[in-house]
Amino acid sequence: MRLKFHTLDVFTAERYSGNPLAVVLDADALDMPAMLRITREFNLSETVFVMATAKPAHTARVRIFTPGGEVPFAGHPTVGVAALLAELRSPETNGERDALIVLEENIGTVRVGVRQKPGAAAHAEFDAPKLPEPTAGVPPVDLLAAALGLIPSEIGLENHRPCAYSAGLPFVFVPVQTLAAMAKASIHMAHWTAAFGTTHAPYLYCRETVHASSHFHARMFAPNMGITEDPATGSAAAAFAAVTVRFDSPRDGLNKKIIEQGFEMGRPSFIELSMMVKQGKLETVRIGGQAVRVSDGEIEI
Repeated sequence: MRLKFHTLDVFTAERYSGNPLAVVLDADALDMPAMLRITREFNLSETVFVMATAKPAHTARVRIFTPGGEVPFAGHPTVGVAALLAELRSPETNGERDALIVLEENIGTVRVGVRQKPGAAAHAEFDAPKLPEPTAGVPPVDLLAAALGLIPSEIGLENHRPCAYSAGLPFVFVPVQTLAAMAKASIHMAHWTAAFGTTHAPYLYCRETVHASSHFHARMFAPNMGITEDPATGSAAAAFAAVTVRFDSPRDGLNKKIIEQGFEMGRPSFIELSMMVKQGKLETVRIGGQAVRVSDGEIEI
């Protein structure tokens, strides 16, 4: 059996940057072990498997895998697969393709708006399927520092302190003082499990940025998921909305932030985070970004 696949670079408008993604089409006949084998063969942060849906109003059923296993939701696979399906399935009108892609993910139904214009990378944006919620398991600063190769004084930013939230996947959010400290952060496995257990991954962020248009600089490590470092993490950005509301007290109404990530890996990425705040509380979270196709072919099962 041969199945068609495509690869895309996500959260970027340029090939060979952003977060690479593999998408395998017509994957209905594959079981979980086969999907995991294929994911490990591509050896990217995530691979998406597209299947038919029984609901006429929905576009596709998708399953998302990291090299470590299946996840219920992830941001760059959602953006990338929606951009691809819009290009493959949506009719062109006046040279443009605008589409609403409705995906059935393990976390629930996710609706993605896609804009495609000639000569430009597709842009996709979706409402987070659930609002971020606090989770247990914030380690002490000295243990965080030991696991990340930092010194305790480099952790903490203004009034920001380490905290943990999940909008589908759990993260420990680690505020870091400077870009220089961000650059030297690394995985120290001797302290990793004590700091993060087997479920959480650290998401480091600081206000110093490479690009003047960005609001935050970020890094994410997830060795327990088979991801040494992720070039762009949309699920973490969705949960990060709660961090900004908690510590920055944004004004009521629509607040937009640009998060840059992947620079230390040579894969610059830009995630658009939109937050609707009402009476100081988070009402909705939206994640957006661009995606560009890189390759296509067939994989033999």
